[in-house]
Amino acid sequence: MTSLLRFGAISGIFAGLFIALASVFEIFAGETTATSAALGLSPALGLPLVVGLHLGQLRASGRLGIVGFAVNLVGLGLFGGAGYTLNLVLFPIEEVIEVDDLAGISRIALLVSALVFSVGVVLFGLSMVRARVYPRIPAVAYVLAFPLIALLAPLPDSPLISATHIVTGIALVWLSAALHETARTKTPDHVAA
Repeated sequence: MTSLLRFGAISGIFAGLFIALASVFEIFAGETTATSAALGLSPALGLPLVVGLHLGQLRASGRLGIVGFAVNLVGLGLFGGAGYTLNLVLFPIEEVIEVDDLAGISRIALLVSALVFSVGVVLFGLSMVRARVYPRIPAVAYVLAFPLIALLAPLPDSPLISATHIVTGIALVWLSAALHETARTKTPDHVAA
């Protein structure tokens, strides 16, 4: 179990760094293929983090934690897939197709994925705040910043979007460090033999 928590922590650190560093770079140089790749891949690295965070607070988070985890995991899968597609498929061919030109089911799928993602991060983030297993500041940032990312996703890049990504990346690195410390210093109570 400890190795699973460490894997989640390490994955989360990379997810947070990919988000934060790509966004800092985009402030000065604009969107590039490299920043799009980092932002597109970061949700996949976030999945092990969410699993690790959930396992680390399982008993303390109660039903809210279980429901939040489930919805967050599904939402991250959906919205992460949308982010991957937007950043690694559509960005390179944006001269050919504009995201605004997406019609019907594509637009609805993106909106539904953003909604499920937002509900999931709010529920799971609130469970982290309530359980008090992880530091309060990054847990609150998790609740506030991720839904803002989903809300701002359809808009053109701006300093607000970059700032939100940077805050989110820092929160992920902070939570990942706390998870790593949990794995290093104690066995979560649900794993104790």
